[in-house]
Amino acid sequence: MASPSRHSKKPAPSHNGVNKLRIIGGEWRSRRLSFPDVQGLRPTPDRVRETLFNWLAPYVAGAKVLDPFAGSGALFLEALSRGAAMGQALDASHVAVSSLREHLGTLRCTVGQVQTADALRYLETQPASAFDLVFLDPPFNQNLLPGVCVLLEERQWLADDAWVYTESETAPSTLGLPGNWRLHREQKSGQVYYALWQRSAPAAG
Repeated sequence: MASPSRHSKKPAPSHNGVNKLRIIGGEWRSRRLSFPDVQGLRPTPDRVRETLFNWLAPYVAGAKVLDPFAGSGALFLEALSRGAAMGQALDASHVAVSSLREHLGTLRCTVGQVQTADALRYLETQPASAFDLVFLDPPFNQNLLPGVCVLLEERQWLADDAWVYTESETAPSTLGLPGNWRLHREQKSGQVYYALWQRSAPAAG
């Protein structure tokens, strides 16, 4: 059975099998990178990324970043460009992971790591490290967000005041995410909901 990746979403427009993404801000601002023409592999739109990173502006520099469904790597690379201290990216597609590794090499980035992995299995079985910022853009129509968020919370993958970004096909209020996550911002573009959550550490006892 294939591991979940971003391959249930509409593919990005391509030219001769190659797609392009642009890093918006930070050290690599305006750099354009290609990514493979794999079904469903597309970056979060520039306008949405710009809005998201405006929301996150005070919190990215020095952050530890996790992207369990990295796909094209647009969010992951944007965070590293803007000063994240380190990043861990996962994707079930070998092709996507190979492309993202090439980008890290091209950018001479030594603080980003990427590997081929099933996100749910990885979060459930690997030793946890607390991340400050997590991007969650799983494939739609597979009900993956609730399970991933439970694992992030229960297996201690999140810093006390971590920020979590979600993309979903249903409204944020319907997602049933952990009760100690507060919806900070949201917007809708087309049929996709974009939301930013802030975690509060559960009360002791």
